[in-house]
Amino acid sequence: MVDFPVFDADNHYYEPKDAFTRHLDPSMQKRAMQWATVGGKERLLVGGSVNRFIPNPSFDRVSKPGALADFFRAKAGVGDMRAAFGELEPIDQRPEYRDRAARLRVMDEQGLEACIVLPTLGVAMESALEHDPVALTAAFRAFNRWLEEDWGFNFEQRIYAAPYITLVDVAWAVEELEYAIERDAGVVLIRPGSVFGFERRRTPGDPAHNAFWARLNEAGITLAIHGGDAGYGAYEQLWGLSGETESFRIPPLKRLLSASPIQDTMASLMADRLFERFPNLRVATIETGSGWVAPLLSKLRSLKVQLPGVFGADPHELFLEHVWISPFFEDNVMKLVERIGADRVLFGSDYPHAEGLADPVSFVKEIDSLPDADIHKIMHDNIRGLVTPRSG
Repeated sequence: MVDFPVFDADNHYYEPKDAFTRHLDPSMQKRAMQWATVGGKERLLVGGSVNRFIPNPSFDRVSKPGALADFFRAKAGVGDMRAAFGELEPIDQRPEYRDRAARLRVMDEQGLEACIVLPTLGVAMESALEHDPVALTAAFRAFNRWLEEDWGFNFEQRIYAAPYITLVDVAWAVEELEYAIERDAGVVLIRPGSVFGFERRRTPGDPAHNAFWARLNEAGITLAIHGGDAGYGAYEQLWGLSGETESFRIPPLKRLLSASPIQDTMASLMADRLFERFPNLRVATIETGSGWVAPLLSKLRSLKVQLPGVFGADPHELFLEHVWISPFFEDNVMKLVERIGADRVLFGSDYPHAEGLADPVSFVKEIDSLPDADIHKIMHDNIRGLVTPRSG
């Protein structure tokens, strides 16, 4: 039972067909996003190729919230993902998936004071367009204009839609960050993974991106890193996989491989000493689970001993100071709390996705043995603090 307002760090919308095209320069359509009929089916073309990350990117029919919850808990007897989806719903029956006024009404029914809303389709688009930075930045500039128009970056301090930033063009990233700041954004979004460059790929914390990090540090806005297509195709191809990412259609080998885009991304931030250079930064990892946290923290402890003098501050302590984690509900959430403290754990339901929780507030069952004060932090206080800009 939760008798206080709840703040969900991981809600989603389903993008309408014009999310990337409504404000897109018409001259960029063939290089960015366009819709076409291919083989009698409506398809999304990205960079001139059919994009398969979402099998049905028009979202005319969608799964019921939480349809795959038991599958992701690996409950006995729920082994067929396709069957677990059940009957899809016409999206017209769910206005809250695309309309913020309707979403507020549903949030009231769910007991949610506020939520961060994040892309469903958008988290896969950078990987598909990164080799054409001009098209990529045009597409996400259009996307962020649609997002502000339909959802608002900070709607009544209840719905926080996170504008998407790519670091492929640093000047563009700073401009988009300024656009977000001017509109009272509480959080901005990037994907996990390295950053494309024609001469070399760069880590997110590479000094080439300092202008972006400096402005984010000054503004005190939280950076969210949300799972999606991290561009790990080359790694997967080493193991005989196609390298093409499709949501839910994940073969067993890919599920078992150890390479973790979020662990590698966070490791790179630590190796680049980003938090030493920009001490006002706050990072929240969302829908990337928590299984990677313990191995990374163990390595950071070791590096402090093995590389004396390399770090200006204890990397393990820096991580605990600057990073917040939103675990999957099927993770061992209590173990995460034990490892990093209740102050650094965020509740996220992934509503209304099939792999999320149909009743967001039911997440409290994962932490109901904690003291009331810690439950309140995880279910509300921590994320409310993160969407409030922090002065440097």
